[in-house]
Amino acid sequence: MVDVISRNRAAGFDVVRWLAFSLLCAGGSLGLSWLGPVVPLPTVVRGVGGLLAILVLPLASLLVPMLLLRRAPLKKRKMAWQLIVPLIAGVAMGFFGTAAGGTAALADRGVWADAVVVSADYSSTNHCELRTVDGQDISPSLSESDGCRDSVSKGDELSVRYDPEGVASPDDGRSDSDGVLLATLFGAAVVMGTWGGVRQSKWDREYGDA
Repeated sequence: MVDVISRNRAAGFDVVRWLAFSLLCAGGSLGLSWLGPVVPLPTVVRGVGGLLAILVLPLASLLVPMLLLRRAPLKKRKMAWQLIVPLIAGVAMGFFGTAAGGTAALADRGVWADAVVVSADYSSTNHCELRTVDGQDISPSLSESDGCRDSVSKGDELSVRYDPEGVASPDDGRSDSDGVLLATLFGAAVVMGTWGGVRQSKWDREYGDA
C-alpha cells in the first residue's frame, strides 16, 4: 500500500514538474520571438532572444528530459517520441512568433507611405528594397508574403506600412494573423512535452526498481 501511494505521488510530481518545464520552454520560445519586433531593443539583444527562442529552448525541451535521467546508464537510455513535437513546435513558434510580433509592432507604431521599389531579388523568396517617394530608405526589405510579388519590379510604386524603428518588416496591410497556428503549436508543445517527460521519468524509475 505504501509503495502504491509513493508511486502515485511520484507520478503526480512528474506531471507538475514536466508541465511547468514545458510551459517554460514553449512560452519562452513564443514570448521571446514575439517580443523581438514589438520591443525595439538593440540588434544584439534581439539576436540573443531569437537564438534562445528558435534553437536553445526547443533543444532544451528535448535534451533536458534525457539528461535528467539518473538511474539508466547512458547507453541504455531511450527517448520518448512525444519529445520530438515540442522540438519542432518550438522552432516553428520561433519563426511564426517573430512574424506575429512584427504585425503587432506595425499595428502599434507603423507608418503608411508610398514607396518606390529600388531593387527586387527573386533568387529564392522575393525581397524588395524600398524607399519612400521623398528619398528615405525603408528597412528591412519587403518580403514576398507581405507584398513583394512576382509582378513587382524595380521602379514600381507601392503603398506599404513600415516601422520607423527599422525592426519589424514592412507589409501591405494584408498580412494574415497566425494566432490560431501559434496557439495550436503552443498547446501541442506543452501537452506532448509533459507527456514525454513523464514517460522518461517513469522509465528511469522502473530501471532503478528492476
